[in-house]
Amino acid sequence: METAKPLIAGPAPDAAPPPSSGGGDGSAPPPEMKKFSAFSGVFLPTILTIVGLVIFLRANFVVGHAGIVYALVILVIAKLITFLTGLSISAIATNTEVKGGGVYYLISRSLGPEFGGAIALTIFLSLSLSIPFYLIGFAEATVLTFPWLDPYYDLIAYAVFAFTAILSLRGAAVVLKAQFLVMVILALSIAAFTIGAAIKFDPQVFFENLGPSGDSKYTFWVLFAIYFPAVTGILSGVNMSGDLKNPARAIPSGTLLAILAGLAVYAVQIVLCGGATSRADLIEKPYESLVDLWPYFTSVLVVMGVLATTLSNALGTILGAPRVLQSLAQDKLLKPVNVFAKVTPQGEPRRALLFTIIIGSAVMYFACRGGSGGGSLNMMAAVVSMFFLWTYGIINLAAFVESYSRNPSFRPRFKLFHWFGALVGAGACFAVTLLINFTAAILAGAFFAAVFFYVRKYVMSASFGDARRGFIYSRTRDNLLTLSSLPVHSKNWRPTVVAFAGDPNSRLPLVKYADWLSSGRGILTIAAMIKGDFNEMADARASMVDALNGFLAQNNIRAFPEVLVTPDYDTGMSHFLQANSIGPIKPNLAIFGWQSDPARAEPFMTGILTAAKLNMSIGLIYGRDLPNPDPRVRRHRRIDIWWRGMRNGSLMVILAHLISLNAEWSDATIRILRVTYTPEEREKASVELKDLIEAARMDVEIEPILSDDSFPNLLRRYSDLSTVVFLGFSADDNTDPLKFQEAYTALLQGMPTTIMIQSTGEADLLS
Repeated sequence: METAKPLIAGPAPDAAPPPSSGGGDGSAPPPEMKKFSAFSGVFLPTILTIVGLVIFLRANFVVGHAGIVYALVILVIAKLITFLTGLSISAIATNTEVKGGGVYYLISRSLGPEFGGAIALTIFLSLSLSIPFYLIGFAEATVLTFPWLDPYYDLIAYAVFAFTAILSLRGAAVVLKAQFLVMVILALSIAAFTIGAAIKFDPQVFFENLGPSGDSKYTFWVLFAIYFPAVTGILSGVNMSGDLKNPARAIPSGTLLAILAGLAVYAVQIVLCGGATSRADLIEKPYESLVDLWPYFTSVLVVMGVLATTLSNALGTILGAPRVLQSLAQDKLLKPVNVFAKVTPQGEPRRALLFTIIIGSAVMYFACRGGSGGGSLNMMAAVVSMFFLWTYGIINLAAFVESYSRNPSFRPRFKLFHWFGALVGAGACFAVTLLINFTAAILAGAFFAAVFFYVRKYVMSASFGDARRGFIYSRTRDNLLTLSSLPVHSKNWRPTVVAFAGDPNSRLPLVKYADWLSSGRGILTIAAMIKGDFNEMADARASMVDALNGFLAQNNIRAFPEVLVTPDYDTGMSHFLQANSIGPIKPNLAIFGWQSDPARAEPFMTGILTAAKLNMSIGLIYGRDLPNPDPRVRRHRRIDIWWRGMRNGSLMVILAHLISLNAEWSDATIRILRVTYTPEEREKASVELKDLIEAARMDVEIEPILSDDSFPNLLRRYSDLSTVVFLGFSADDNTDPLKFQEAYTALLQGMPTTIMIQSTGEADLLS
């Protein structure tokens, strides 16, 4: 069983090995010389956890309810999951040095700290829940062997728990001594009931037990959940890697051999016991039917086997769980558990151990309330199965991500691995959890997600060189190549914005509006230029990039900074607009701050026309102020759009809508204003704009204006109290730069922030 480790010299399965250096500050004694082979260091601890409690107390129970055929199907599915997980863990373990933390270390260094933190807590809870699972099994086996002790069932469980707790507090060296003795007892016990079943094998009984029980109250997947702990235990060798002579060979060979050996043992038991024991005895007396197979030898050996394996696994679990928690605490990923990082001068995680004992005691109390009828053991088996299925699913996911992303650093020495097997293993794990108990699976997933996002939110600085970057890079590359072959359609228009910010600290309004215009739906690039020779300004450029990154982070703006060293600003802008792209994703909206210096009118217009000739829409932002952030004022924000035609109007409405999607603008009102000169024209404009907005599926106010006053006067009369104003403009090679600049400077003098738009027509409001 995965949840514990028998009495062996090393850390418990699925747990962190003891820390690796000296003192009470979180360190432990110097590591011992590597001396364990694949057999003693991997196969033996793994097989002792695989062939444990379930084979004595629940295997026959499952055979009785499911029948021999379906019991074998359950075994094959369960073994397929653990075999695929074994392949994945072999690949991961042979691709990197396994340090303190075992599986937690591997996952956190493969998928990142978020998955590492979540998987560590999942393993810790699995191990903590397994302590009462084993001890309840010990108590149940005791009262079944000595029925007169049945009234003391819960006292036996508590007493054994107290014994294991006291023993564990004395340290791992006191407990981890008897692996070969337990192995011998277990082997003799299995041999005894196997021989007894072979002697009593009756073909008629075999055929009667082939199919499922007709009146069973257990579904196939409930029986699977009860049986699944029988096939776990496959991660023990990973945690022994620091003590192995050759981890790259020992972990795959020892783990996979133990999985196959466990398959053989359980398959033989299903077939022989299914043909030697009546269905009623299989269901009602699963343990006693083993004892009675060969009474002269089996009774004593089976009793010794079940008591030895349950007690040793419980001791191994109570030693292993704290080491997972302590390793997680050492990485400081989850603030609430950091207190458990400290260990004793002997390297024992005493604080984590006491916490584990508290959890085990609480679970033991509630589990023992069900009495000795077997219900508590079934319930605990299902819960433990759920947690370990999630653990195995994440392990397979980690291996899949590493391999499928073609991460150049993923070069496992283990060659019998393929990403498809890992994907099947992950999918099978998650699917089986849903089939066992949909609600419990969703709750387990919610727990995992909660821990994941907690770590993601509060631990931004942790970086273990994980595989996510490689995976995302590979997917991004493939998606960009696919995107380049797809036709452009106005329905899929998204703002890909490049904003020329210069020194962003002095032009925060421009950068913020560019961010609001992209609204998290597009890509924003903040461009800056340094005048000079690149060879002389390379260090200054690097400093500017760092400064831009800091500015964006400080102002919570998600954008990509780009800095260009150029001998001339205007030439540099032209080169930047031509070259800036992410494959097929090229800027479609260039944002410029308004230029009011007459001496810069011509180069300002040159930049506008360059962007237009590169098929970019243009946004010119006039204004140096940001809206008042006071929530009381924010409720009265208004965005005005002065409509003069569909080409620019469509983009202006879309951009105004994108601004309103930002949290800071959630209460803003969008208003379209159109100047008309006759009542008929006003009525017609009102109908057309209402139909347009209804077809565009937007919440926008329509206000046709009937007036023969000049546009500058109307603009001030209607929009002087608005928060931001959109105006359309048109510029081409025939536009006089100075007149253009003078006309709009005069028009916008004293106005609120105004965004002037010239659209390519690519953005269609009706798409």
